[in-house]
Amino acid sequence: MQMLKALHIIAMVSWFAGLFYLPRLFVYHAMSEDAVGRARFVIMERKLYRGIMTPAMLATVALGLSMLIPHWDYYRTQAWMHAKLTLVALLLVYHHVCGRMRRELESGQSRHGHVFFRWFNEVPVIFLIAIVMLVELKPF
Repeated sequence: MQMLKALHIIAMVSWFAGLFYLPRLFVYHAMSEDAVGRARFVIMERKLYRGIMTPAMLATVALGLSMLIPHWDYYRTQAWMHAKLTLVALLLVYHHVCGRMRRELESGQSRHGHVFFRWFNEVPVIFLIAIVMLVELKPF
């Protein structure tokens, strides 16, 4: 169980690193004024999303479920776990929204500017704080 937990934390840190960095790349991409720069951001964003973020997300979910399912009788009565799982579900939505925004930027169809992406970049921070506080403090 400790090995699963350690791997879950490693996968989660990797996923969050991508969730923090991809929207920051969106900021720079939206500010880019030349075709060469935009093409460079397209490559960086695609490699980050497909090569790091998505595998880390899948590993985080799989490892989390591998710890959750055997002990579901306990966790199903814990309100903090339900709150955590809700936040994780919303984080999965955020991940997929990042993928959609990546594709929009790649195709030149993004309707968002760099200021939007600067604010959008802060969302995973809120999730990280809330999830860690729930897991460590188990407030309810």
